[in-house]
Amino acid sequence: MTSTFFNAVLLPLALAIIMLGLGLSLTLNDFKRVVSYPKAIVIGLVSQMFILPLVCFFIARIFGLSPELAIGLMLLSASPGGPTANLYSHLSKGDVALNISLTAVNSLLTLFTLPLIVNLAIGYFMTSGQVVPMQFKKVAEVFAMVLIPVSIGMIVNAKFPKTSVKLDKPVKILSALFLVAVITGVIYQVRANIVSYFQMVGMAALVFNLISIGVGYFLPRLMKLEEKQAIAIGMEIGIHNGTLAIFIALTILGNGVMSIPPVIYSLIMFFTAAAFGYFVNLKRKTASKILQTA
Repeated sequence: MTSTFFNAVLLPLALAIIMLGLGLSLTLNDFKRVVSYPKAIVIGLVSQMFILPLVCFFIARIFGLSPELAIGLMLLSASPGGPTANLYSHLSKGDVALNISLTAVNSLLTLFTLPLIVNLAIGYFMTSGQVVPMQFKKVAEVFAMVLIPVSIGMIVNAKFPKTSVKLDKPVKILSALFLVAVITGVIYQVRANIVSYFQMVGMAALVFNLISIGVGYFLPRLMKLEEKQAIAIGMEIGIHNGTLAIFIALTILGNGVMSIPPVIYSLIMFFTAAAFGYFVNLKRKTASKILQTA
């Protein structure tokens, strides 16, 4: 697999397929539903857009990540939740409608917040001239590539709901296959140094992932939200759109090393999200047994 083919063909196609799948699950009511969950939406967005980047910044400093790896992790922290969060939330009996609404709103807002956070990271971690900051025009082009397939999916869902249902499973399978292909492609491109990269950023990515899920779950519980809403937010901000982060690292920033943190995080998050789902389901069953015996 050549680098040109990967960056110019496979990566954009993977992103388009994943976002099409998201669109097939969205309706306009998912955006309107925000008014039904004002507290939950605000907590989720504040956690995603403010708390996580701050946490990520301190993790990058504490673990002494190289500038490129630090920016790659910051790029991931600024990326919206991924469609996979909806599946994990469903399996964990979370509020999937809240997940979908958060993903929809967050995907739009990151058009503005993502370049801001990443440019601040570039300004802090890199010396002048090492990396060209993200230009709004280029970011807008990327998000046009994201929003167009999402819009197509939403139109299909609205006009041809039966077709949308039939396409849902095949598109999800394709999305998973393309994500695997993207991760494999990035690892192949940096294969000479992949072991050292795992050693340098693996633990930082794991800690960031665990804190993300923890903040997403425990902060809503502290704010008196329902359990199912806390589960939804935990999944939403713990599972990021790694493909988008990888795409930006390789095509906008033109730096393969910056794509490593999203790759490693994407590998880790599937296992930690499954463990989190097991934890909340076990907690629910234990509480139910206690009530039955009381």
